[in-house]
Amino acid sequence: MRYIVVMVLMIFFSNQSYSQNFEIGPYVGGANYIGDVGNTTYINPKSLVFGGLLKWNRSDRHSFRFSLLYANIEADDARSDDTRRQQRGYSFSNNIAEASLGLEFTFWEWDLHANTYQSTPYLYTGINYYFAHHYMLRNNAYTRPNQLEEAGNNWEFSIPLVMGYKQTLNNFMAAGIEIGARYTFTDNLDGSQPSEVDGDYRLKDFGNRNTTDWYMFTGIYLTFNFGHRSCYNEY
Repeated sequence: MRYIVVMVLMIFFSNQSYSQNFEIGPYVGGANYIGDVGNTTYINPKSLVFGGLLKWNRSDRHSFRFSLLYANIEADDARSDDTRRQQRGYSFSNNIAEASLGLEFTFWEWDLHANTYQSTPYLYTGINYYFAHHYMLRNNAYTRPNQLEEAGNNWEFSIPLVMGYKQTLNNFMAAGIEIGARYTFTDNLDGSQPSEVDGDYRLKDFGNRNTTDWYMFTGIYLTFNFGHRSCYNEY
């Protein structure tokens, strides 16, 4: 929450000067999860992710960026290439709401006020704070043995590792495409390590304890720029 407050204050005060350049717009794409259940293909978008992003271009080579994204992640052992997972037969579905704040670095100059079309690859990283609608838990009850069930809400941090490509469309619009991995600090998005929650290692944990869960967003976005001409464009 404090990151959101800081970002809002930065935007408010920046409107009082002549050195700002903002982009805002919608984001849509596909999401997939990588962990101890289902397919292990890293880039495999199969469920919807959508939201919006805001960029504050502080120079022609870097920007502060804030985004709010919502996605569904799911996995099914039946779709895995691992025969052991296929025989096990676990599956789950989870919803994630993610707030992200960080820095975007462009490979080449990005000047939205230039008289020519602009395009550049870029990298983005920062910190995510996400809300997983449910953390999962393996049920050991006799009536439903070894089923993954919803057990409660989960707030966690993750690190975004994003690369993309963007291009201006005209003097006030730009578009981009990107692939981004999220390294989480939990191994229980899929219910494989419920001991993180209840401390009981004896019956419910499964999978590899030495790795945490990841999720991937692959998407496109459209931004509209606004604000005064930035000072770095005046030289």
